[in-house]
Amino acid sequence: MNGSSPAPAPALLTERDLPAPLTAAPQDSPAHHVRAALDLRLRALLSHDAGTRVGTEPEHLHQMRVAVRRMRAALKAARPLLDAGWADDLRAELGWLGRALGPVRDLDVLLLRLRGELATLPELERAAGETLVAALVEERTAARAEMLAVLGSSRYQALLERLADAIRLPLPTPSATRAQPELIDLVRLEVKRLTRAVRRAGDDPPDQVLHDLRIRGKRVRYVGELVEPMLGAPVKRLLKATAGLQEVLGDHQDACVAEERIRGLLDGLGEYPDAHVVFVAGRLVERERARATEKRAQWWTAWEHVAARAAEI
Repeated sequence: MNGSSPAPAPALLTERDLPAPLTAAPQDSPAHHVRAALDLRLRALLSHDAGTRVGTEPEHLHQMRVAVRRMRAALKAARPLLDAGWADDLRAELGWLGRALGPVRDLDVLLLRLRGELATLPELERAAGETLVAALVEERTAARAEMLAVLGSSRYQALLERLADAIRLPLPTPSATRAQPELIDLVRLEVKRLTRAVRRAGDDPPDQVLHDLRIRGKRVRYVGELVEPMLGAPVKRLLKATAGLQEVLGDHQDACVAEERIRGLLDGLGEYPDAHVVFVAGRLVERERARATEKRAQWWTAWEHVAARAAEI
């Protein structure tokens, strides 16, 4: 060894490294609207990067994850407008980042939920419930270490640079001889897919089907954001209705996941767990099941609002 210091790691991309924020007017091309959407979401991702690394405010991680999801949704919906290979490859890299952020965010939500429930219980039951929470805290610690490794990797830096390059120049598009849909057609396609999925779901769909409907509703919402500057009020009403559907189905999914995780935590305590812990777990499961039942009763009305607003575009 020659005793020289290692080369410093390359500086992480920041918002200061980006050009002026992009805007999209109604007369701009559909591809430019996609580019402006990527610009907006990249800036959101970068603005929450530091807070996500510190980890004291869970909202930073939440917003960073949302930015990744919205970029992926935009690339998927706009695939007919873009060079497919380029869009698919960038979307795959964003998926890699999303998978690193997801477990910590999901555990943040679950821990907040369980701690809120335990706070309403008598002191003895709260103490027993902390046994369940402790296992989740340990799991979160491991997941956060993996997430930080990803955020510190050269692959993450390369992804940020690719996203920055995507907004610095016009996006790669297919051959000019190939017909391209309008942005509103992309929204209508996602609405059509959601409508078909609702019809297939039936009167009493399984929990997983309701979760799938939530994901499809999210796609409608994210794609709708691309055309909102062009179409205004009708799309805003659709986005509001879709957000309502997502909230109902999201609350239902959170309750289902919480019940499943509580049962799993109890199983992880061995063959003969403490009776107080079993009792508290049972109370928590009962509450989550009641919430899921309540939200299940609300989802169809929320869907009818979406269908009514979708008919306007």
